[in-house]
Amino acid sequence: MQTLILVLRDQLDRDAAVLDEADPDRDAVAMTEADVDRGASPDHKQRRALGWAAMRHFRDDLRERGWTVHYEAADAPDQSDDAPDFLRRQLAEHDPDRVRLTEPGRISLLNAIERVCEEAGIPVEVGPDRHFLVDHDTFEAWADGRKELTLEYFYREQRRAHDVLVTDDGDPVGGEWNFDDENQEAFGADGPGMIPDGPSFDRDDTTEAVLDLVRAEHADAPGTLDDFRWPVTPAQAEAALDDFIEHRLPQFGTYQDAMWTGRSFLYHSRLSAALNLKLLDPLQAVRRAEQAYHDDHAPLNAVEGFVRQILGWREFVRGVYWLQAPDYAENNALDATADLPDVYWTGDTDMRCMSECAGQVVEHGYTHHIPRLMVLGLFGLLYGVDPQQMNAWHEAMYVDAWEWVSAPNMVGMALYADGGIVGTKPYTASGKYINRMSNYCSHCRYDPDAATGEDACPFTSLYWNFLDRHQERFSGNRRMNFQLANVRRKDEAELDEIADRVAEVRQLVEAGEL
Repeated sequence: MQTLILVLRDQLDRDAAVLDEADPDRDAVAMTEADVDRGASPDHKQRRALGWAAMRHFRDDLRERGWTVHYEAADAPDQSDDAPDFLRRQLAEHDPDRVRLTEPGRISLLNAIERVCEEAGIPVEVGPDRHFLVDHDTFEAWADGRKELTLEYFYREQRRAHDVLVTDDGDPVGGEWNFDDENQEAFGADGPGMIPDGPSFDRDDTTEAVLDLVRAEHADAPGTLDDFRWPVTPAQAEAALDDFIEHRLPQFGTYQDAMWTGRSFLYHSRLSAALNLKLLDPLQAVRRAEQAYHDDHAPLNAVEGFVRQILGWREFVRGVYWLQAPDYAENNALDATADLPDVYWTGDTDMRCMSECAGQVVEHGYTHHIPRLMVLGLFGLLYGVDPQQMNAWHEAMYVDAWEWVSAPNMVGMALYADGGIVGTKPYTASGKYINRMSNYCSHCRYDPDAATGEDACPFTSLYWNFLDRHQERFSGNRRMNFQLANVRRKDEAELDEIADRVAEVRQLVEAGEL
């Protein structure tokens, strides 16, 4: 064997650069399902099932193309501890001339793989992940010399660089780069009505075998496997994209921030897991949405909002992660030390917003970005959850989470633990925001308008206490001026009463009685 090509669970790109010059007659591919449970939290059942089913289909595709694939299944006897341990065994067994792999999405994993190869005296070549649209050099050049890494400016440059929704002069189609103001509508009192539910996929023997394995061997893992509807092949991922473009994209922009009881997906695409497993090309998704605008199938605010999520936010957070590596995930700028409450794992609480959103994670391994940031993330911020615990939970429980995307979203965007690298201000809000964007509060025992008393919404009490505790820290942030001015209008007695209510909330959380 000349080259052993290591393929990790989130690198299922059929056109990966590591395969370009490889020869099935002299090279081989190695894959293991052991790359789960990164030591902090056990993986959700759906995350396991999705990853393993997608890996096995990738393995079978390679074998049909003539490749030798050394594959270690999750139920293999004497299974490896993790991907580096698996690689160590492969090197001892096959003694290749070199190892090649695509750059992993976790820097500690990359370092561990490089150490294994160094110990074995075998050269390792780490290739770029060209599934992404912005390489490291491009992002570093853009970031160089900037006081703040602002998504909006990065996003505009990428629109121009990839000729997406721009005129021949490089101006934005429609005259605006950003249609956020049109993309924050809530549903009326009657709710969202009928929304096409999205695709489900026929399960072949490979996928059914994985589901049976997870049910039998991983029954104690968190989450449920009752409703598994994720694409596990490129063909299924393209079908999911087709379904989104046809049925939900036209209304996606307007209601992308809205939430509703019992409705987990609404108008969202649910393509992030397929994108992050490399089953779906991101530029293909962007072009399809752009074409829907030109065909008058979807309005500009919807298409621009979708494009911004992929070409803007997804590429931006990956750039930030690698620019700040290796220490980014360890940030804790607000000195938050509270343990992650059990409700994140169970959804068991009287807070209807938390029970709905955490319940969606338990059921599907997924929520869209507003429950993720402005309910689950917001409670973690206000409560002061330890960022590393929050990030470990997010990576374990969401089917689309990998460290390159999870850390900037949880440590940075949600918890402001990076001190303002990803976001220029903490995303703070009281229960009134949740009431405005959902119907959760009308089904809840807590009052979103109240900060004190036993019926006070925990979000509202924690919000005012958070601002009070961090007044000095945020006093120089002009984007916080309005919120800080409001908290300063409260007298000392009211702030003390709010602090007492927060102490009660903490006791109830710790007792599992909130």
